[in-house]
Amino acid sequence: MNEFVENEGLMQVIKTKFFEGGPWFMGAITLVLVVGLVFCVERLIYLYLSRIDSVQFLLKAEKNLDKGNLDATKKLARNQRGPVASIAYQAFCRIDEPVDAIEKSISAYGNAQVGLLEKNLSWISLCITVAPSLGFLGTVVGMIIAFDDIQVAGDINPSIVAGGMKVALITTVAGLIVAIILQFFYNLLQTLIDGLVNDMENASVSLMDMILNYKKRN
Repeated sequence: MNEFVENEGLMQVIKTKFFEGGPWFMGAITLVLVVGLVFCVERLIYLYLSRIDSVQFLLKAEKNLDKGNLDATKKLARNQRGPVASIAYQAFCRIDEPVDAIEKSISAYGNAQVGLLEKNLSWISLCITVAPSLGFLGTVVGMIIAFDDIQVAGDINPSIVAGGMKVALITTVAGLIVAIILQFFYNLLQTLIDGLVNDMENASVSLMDMILNYKKRN
């Protein structure tokens, strides 16, 4: 019961601060947060689905190649999700081409897969930049309003100054909080992407060794 009351009190404080900061600016900052989180969740899901046990996958592919069963190897790669399997499928489809051509294909397709992994990160970065900028803009507007109130009152009343400053700084705090939240997710996504890229690079080396051994036998 006490926890419910505390949550109710917290929500009331957030609601009060939201309207004190100005619905327009606070609404815009909230919208930036929602848009940024949508892109973050989309990327997290995509990167999660891109992760596979590449070691086990390559071992299965190597066993099929050792048996000379190229069709089964292609089918294995085609039915497996993730960038490592996609690169492997492209390499297996070109296994009869010269080694240089296969290496170029792996490199080119690897770069394309990295581009897919990093898709929408620029939008998250934009949200990280826009959120505090909106907050600072709200602060400047709030300061202008405060000085207008002082001019109308004809006196530097501490309550007028303090009230205007309070409202102005709320937008800055909100913008910085949104930027910090999105920056955390951005760094998490970058870490996941770096791990997948390293996995792709290691798999590419193993793929070339596998293909060279297959060519020597055939």
